[in-house]
Amino acid sequence: MLINIIKKALILAAVIFLLLSTWFSFEFYITPKCSPKTQFVNIESGTSVKQIAQILQEQGVISKKRAFLLGYQIFFSTKSLKAGEYAFQLPLSTKKVLSTLTEGKTFLHSITFPEGLTRKEIAFHLRSLLFIDEEDFLKTSADTEPIILLDKKASNLEGYLFPETYHFSKGTQAKDVVFVMVSQFKQVFSKKWQRRAEEIGMTPREVVILASLIEKETSLPEEKELVSSVFHNRLKINMKLDCDPTIIYALKQEGRYDGRLRTKDLKYNSPYNTYIYPGLPPGPIANPGKDSLKAALYPADEKYLYFVSKNDGSHHFSLTFREHQNAVNKYQKRKR
Repeated sequence: MLINIIKKALILAAVIFLLLSTWFSFEFYITPKCSPKTQFVNIESGTSVKQIAQILQEQGVISKKRAFLLGYQIFFSTKSLKAGEYAFQLPLSTKKVLSTLTEGKTFLHSITFPEGLTRKEIAFHLRSLLFIDEEDFLKTSADTEPIILLDKKASNLEGYLFPETYHFSKGTQAKDVVFVMVSQFKQVFSKKWQRRAEEIGMTPREVVILASLIEKETSLPEEKELVSSVFHNRLKINMKLDCDPTIIYALKQEGRYDGRLRTKDLKYNSPYNTYIYPGLPPGPIANPGKDSLKAALYPADEKYLYFVSKNDGSHHFSLTFREHQNAVNKYQKRKR
């Protein structure tokens, strides 16, 4: 009698186990049928496994939190579920969801920094995306330790925050963004380019300053080497650079720029005013891209000393002041 009871109990246990195993396998391994969609889920730091299961069920990422919790205990208990923002491409199996969370495959936001932005403009851009606090970025990018070997005179990282498209997860710290941008600059400004700077008698800092002027003067790749040649030629004869963007930078730093550069601004007393002070300004006026850095190192082999906007995004380059004046009259009259 006892043996029969034991047999029945074992058979019942086996049936229950088989049913549970079948249920678990279906809920854990099988991808449910539903319309494809992307579901964003933000997991805060310190959220428990049970709370994560509840959040995922409420947002439709998983259908059964019990299968999620059981699967975690069986297969993933030695790993932690990483906090962060996730973009789940539904439908997904519960196993795949757990794998994503334990591997920390958080969603990466694509952020593009155009060439020619200043450090403050980059900080504002990050703030406008609700990504990083503006003041935190400015404070972090004021630390020059990352480029001390290249530039011992730098007062901040202006010029070394390389413009590029980057991918960051939500919650990325300002120090990490700065590190990635400066690292990209170092990769672009290679040992070869550092040797080239020595060949033309410039320090890396001077190259970056000059590149920032080129960046702000023209957006046309085919003109950058020509603009560079004008600045190089002027520097050789100690002729003032007369670069409008340097004054604009100085005015912006003081909060005095309203979008227009006036004749009186050309006399604004600032070390950045290249209409008053010869040579390069004391620091970069923007963060230049690769083309401008290359142009600063490899100027066109031309004797131009002047250029003026043709009001279509391009410039007219001149050898003499008289030719330049004729070009100014031609294009400025057309503008008026």
